[in-house]
Amino acid sequence: MVNINKLKGKIVERGMTIKDVADRMGVNKSTVYRKISDDGRTLTVKDANMLFEILELTTEEATAIFFSQHVA
Repeated sequence: MVNINKLKGKIVERGMTIKDVADRMGVNKSTVYRKISDDGRTLTVKDANMLFEILELTTEEATAIFFSQHVA
């Protein structure tokens, strides 16, 4: 399960918006909102890799976000 709170926090921490992320992913912002509104269940590996690069996540940050057992 994806830790959406941490993902959103990293977006803000990087000074970005969902629209910024969507633009960099090449999708509409509503697509990104939809993918994260269901606890990330529809995020693909490709999406996760793109977010990893766009947000310049460390391995530890990515692990905490994309491989979370507990979502706060």
